[in-house]
Amino acid sequence: MATDYDAPRRDEVDLGEDSLEELKARRADSQSGSVDVDEVEVAESFELPGADLADEELTVKVLPMQTDEFRCSRCFLVHHRSQLAAERNGELICRECA
Repeated sequence: MATDYDAPRRDEVDLGEDSLEELKARRADSQSGSVDVDEVEVAESFELPGADLADEELTVKVLPMQTDEFRCSRCFLVHHRSQLAAERNGELICRECA
């Protein structure tokens, strides 16, 4: 239920003065039978963590490492040669790991 925070607040004394019929009418209004959202459509859009994705197909094209790239021996990421910071004992290290 939406709340209007700018509306003037009612004191507890005022709340006690509401008639029984008035309270019943408010309760009946708030329990209307109309539903705005289709629960099935909303549920279909949720993707649960750990869901079975075995029948999903990978849509990313994977390229082999190019001649101007190297794999960092610390973070194991493939970087361009311009990111090479050091070579120690034949191990290539990127700028981020150096």
